[in-house]
Amino acid sequence: MALSLRAQLEQGVKSLSLTLAPDTIEVLLQYLQEFSRWNKAYNLSAVRNIDQMVSRHLLDSLAILPHLPDGRFIDVGTGGGLPGMVMAICRPNQPLTLLDSNGKKTRFLFHVKTLLGLDWVEVENCRVESHQSHEKYQGVVSRAFASLSDMTHWCQHLLADDGCFYAMKGIYPEQELLDIQPDFELKQNIPLSVPGEAGQRHLLVINKRPVKPE
Repeated sequence: MALSLRAQLEQGVKSLSLTLAPDTIEVLLQYLQEFSRWNKAYNLSAVRNIDQMVSRHLLDSLAILPHLPDGRFIDVGTGGGLPGMVMAICRPNQPLTLLDSNGKKTRFLFHVKTLLGLDWVEVENCRVESHQSHEKYQGVVSRAFASLSDMTHWCQHLLADDGCFYAMKGIYPEQELLDIQPDFELKQNIPLSVPGEAGQRHLLVINKRPVKPE
């Protein structure tokens, strides 16, 4: 017998060695239900089966949580809110901006923010290069940006001097890392094991290379 969505999520959370309150699990499932419902019309994801979404979307996003510091974050190219909406649900009252240039996707994000009462979330419908913030971000996270070169180039104006990029990748992207030298450096490579997903996953923590005094 197939496990319920709740059982799948709870098992996955346990496998990731995370501790989430029952209320948080409930809100994550509400988000997933809305994601699945809106996906039919708004094409938020190529994954159509809600059971597959538990591992492919929720657990994949949850896997990075232990490796993120506290502070102000922005999720660029967030789409339907991955990983940003999952981060927001699990890290209440930590300022988080969800940015996407697709109006349909940001309408969904506004809907979810209102429905779930996520007052600490800002939704921005614009291209990343045009986004200006009154305060720089401690972390710029992305699950879907095309390349590390694009991510670091288009988003560097958003990052605090001591902040980092957090790039979610599949196979370890050796060439992409070479392409961002000498301006940026890999601070940490964190292999991730996502319950229910067989493919490679990595979280790359990247920072601006310090300018050496002449």
